[in-house]
Amino acid sequence: MTKLAKISVGGKNPIRIMGILNTSPESFFKKSIHQSKNQILNSVKAMEADGADFIDVGGMSTAPYLSTNVSEKIESQRILNAIKIIQNSTNIPISIDTVHSSTAKLALECGVEIINDISGLKYDPRMASTISKYSPSVILCAFSKKPISGNLISSTQKLLDESIKIATDSKISLKKIVLDPSIGFFRKTGKGKFFTKINSDWVQRDLEIIKNLSKIKKDLPILISISNKSFLGEILEKKDPSDRIFGSIAAEAISVMYGADIIRTHNVSQTKDAITIAKKLIK
Repeated sequence: MTKLAKISVGGKNPIRIMGILNTSPESFFKKSIHQSKNQILNSVKAMEADGADFIDVGGMSTAPYLSTNVSEKIESQRILNAIKIIQNSTNIPISIDTVHSSTAKLALECGVEIINDISGLKYDPRMASTISKYSPSVILCAFSKKPISGNLISSTQKLLDESIKIATDSKISLKKIVLDPSIGFFRKTGKGKFFTKINSDWVQRDLEIIKNLSKIKKDLPILISISNKSFLGEILEKKDPSDRIFGSIAAEAISVMYGADIIRTHNVSQTKDAITIAKKLIK
């Protein structure tokens, strides 16, 4: 049975919710940014009360269409500050959204139990060994440093397979691995460093991924992060992420019906309701 921290995920377990806490002012969704002690504390308490099972803390925005890189020192400072505030107020499991082993190491030394690497262990060659040493749960996202072409479902499966192999070669247990097909991170162009370049319609790619989640799972739980993302904005013709909440909730509910086990979201309360209804409609 797969576990994120000490919480069982996938299979017949309830659909879990991961609330998003961004400490990076560069983030695309400005309402998710919390930097002061009171902002972080209030946000985490609210998400936990609304039904979040985990809190995912980010210290550097990785939106593909933005140039938002910051130093590892700044990223680590932001994340460590948030970790201390959260741990002093709640026991909710913390996930750290980072591609840097140095940031992950500092967080793990503070007792963090989940690492969410959007590069699927492919960016920092020390990340896999760091995770192996401290033995947290890990979220592996589909990612390629080189452009990909062809069938995007099978390509996504291949990229995830590569990350699984990196993990298992480093003695990371399959029982601690969750997969993320990286909605929003396959693009034709971008200013960021952490997206996979494709030549086809990226909006259609994301839609096809959601419709084929059951094919991508590979007997491991799958996490979907689609809250307020650009593909929704393209479809709805809404440039402001704040205007995409209804599209987000619809896509999250449908993702559950197609096989998602964990929903990573900015909108915990609304997502909880959507999951409850979606589960009632699954045969």
